[in-house]
Amino acid sequence: MESFRQILIKHWGYPDFRPLQLEIIQSVKEGKDTLGLMPTGGGKSITFQVFSLSKPGICIVVTPLIALMKDQVENLNKKGIKALAVHSGMSPREIKLTLDNAVWGSYKFLYVSPERLNSERFLERLKQMEINLLTIDEAHCISQWGYDFRPSYLNIVEVRKFLPDVPVLALTATATPKVVDDIQEKLAFKEKNQLSVSFQRDNLSYLVRQVEDKDGYLLKTLNRVKGSGIIYVRSRKATREIADELRKNKISADYYHAGLSNLVRSVRQDDWVKGKTRVIVATNAFGMGIDKPDVRFVIHLTPPDSLEAYYQEAGRAGRDGKKSAAVLLYNNTDRVKLKKHISVAFPEIANIKRIYEALCNYLQVAIGYGKGMTYEFSLQSFAQAFKFQQAMVYNSLKILQREGFLEFTEEVDNPSRIYFVVSRDELYKFQVANANYDNFIKLVLRSYTGLFSGYVRIDEELLAKRAGIDRDAVYNYLKHLRKSNVIDYVPRSRTPFIYFSKERIAIDRLKISKENYDIRKKDFAERIDAVIHYAGSSDTCRSQILLAYFGEDDAAPCGTCDVCKNVEQLEITTFEFKSYGQRIKKILAEPSTMEGLIFKLKGEPEKMRKILKWYLDNNKIIYRIDGLLEWKE
Repeated sequence: MESFRQILIKHWGYPDFRPLQLEIIQSVKEGKDTLGLMPTGGGKSITFQVFSLSKPGICIVVTPLIALMKDQVENLNKKGIKALAVHSGMSPREIKLTLDNAVWGSYKFLYVSPERLNSERFLERLKQMEINLLTIDEAHCISQWGYDFRPSYLNIVEVRKFLPDVPVLALTATATPKVVDDIQEKLAFKEKNQLSVSFQRDNLSYLVRQVEDKDGYLLKTLNRVKGSGIIYVRSRKATREIADELRKNKISADYYHAGLSNLVRSVRQDDWVKGKTRVIVATNAFGMGIDKPDVRFVIHLTPPDSLEAYYQEAGRAGRDGKKSAAVLLYNNTDRVKLKKHISVAFPEIANIKRIYEALCNYLQVAIGYGKGMTYEFSLQSFAQAFKFQQAMVYNSLKILQREGFLEFTEEVDNPSRIYFVVSRDELYKFQVANANYDNFIKLVLRSYTGLFSGYVRIDEELLAKRAGIDRDAVYNYLKHLRKSNVIDYVPRSRTPFIYFSKERIAIDRLKISKENYDIRKKDFAERIDAVIHYAGSSDTCRSQILLAYFGEDDAAPCGTCDVCKNVEQLEITTFEFKSYGQRIKKILAEPSTMEGLIFKLKGEPEKMRKILKWYLDNNKIIYRIDGLLEWKE
């Protein structure tokens, strides 16, 4: 145990572990397959990183989040810990070299995107690695009941066959009891072993505000409260518009979404983390891997599609343990839009087939070909070319992904990379024979290290500035060196990409299974209903609703959410209030007069009148035209 703590102090500077971290590490040390359920910001990555550093060998980390993968590799390398990544945004040559380095280069971590797990090259190199742990991040992706199911995660169980004595550590921040069981089954756990902390956040007040004028509420609230926060919205356009409006009203704000360049996103994120920007307005692309403990509020202007997503995003507030708020702005229009989103998320099967055929033609993939290939892909350009709605294309691709035909990644920024494919002696000979390239090559070697052992990120603008030439001249130097087989140069790419998991098939052979359409659609509708229930409930503690959703049915009322605060004014407990509500609903199965209802409730008349007034004011019970009361569903 002490050695684990010493590793933590040495590399991260933390004096001690957070709750559950050490228990997970100990479980894996004992060779047990382990599922760790830790809330957002709980420090999941520390568990596998500390354990792997305590043993010889390399840790394989499976994750679908390429941006997060890159961040973690970069952060580990900054700490002097050697880490690598393999994903579909890389060239075949890059992947080969990376896997070679993983075998022979004394690296400690290899991050792999799931679609790469079943490639012949990966499996071949896997047999040659000394692996101390197989880590599955975002483990809910392996379950068809998870809110982000990815069929490529099912490849993991095949990988386990090559690693019979290597323990598995599965990690997730959000999983219902059904998903928890499914994860362990799909990963072939030798025996069930789940370690978790409660999903309860005592310092976080969950609030739902029923408002029509959301912009007005936002301005009023931000002028009243203090501290840093996040405002989540659905569209990229809305991030910019709302940030502009906040700045006009002298509120320090900026916006963030996946369509911005890597540099812009990095600068805006850093400014917010350091407190230079008070409020960041963002899509759900923002937040993964960001550790800012002093976020005082998270406001959702529109509800997300699932309570898993809401819990994860809201949970970015108050990680320092201080009082914070998670606010959801909600009205009847949101309810209608959420219901409508079910049909949007599941286009007609005929349309999915049309999009598959158009996509293959667009990328010039012939029937019987394409398997294992990666193609740059602009969803917007594709939709415009075929006059498809972008939402229909996006959701069709997600269904085709669940069916296992392809992987669609929205990653938009792969920086330029170079690798010297010649030896130092061969390079020297080239410099002697090509004196006009000598100074540029020396500049590159002075600017970057590790160029002979792997691909290194470069910045053409920086090289141009240091060389006193323009960017096009740098680009031409790099192109010539690549043509001369001195370097491999992969220019920067800012488009998403499609990876074909299977060869293209004829359209009449394309089947969408019941599991991936009808059952998933029903499951999605239930998730939407859970969000509507959470936002629309006025008599059950918000925290209790969330905790019950994640399987914690015996939680006490939080006492700080809007429902608990409203009930507190009636001078009764939330438990009492809910109990009266259930009795009122049962009595009003048949309409009743006010006096008759009070008599049947058999409580103190004055208290009963107060409670019934609350139910009338909140439109839970209504007067009929004949003057009788009835329960409104």
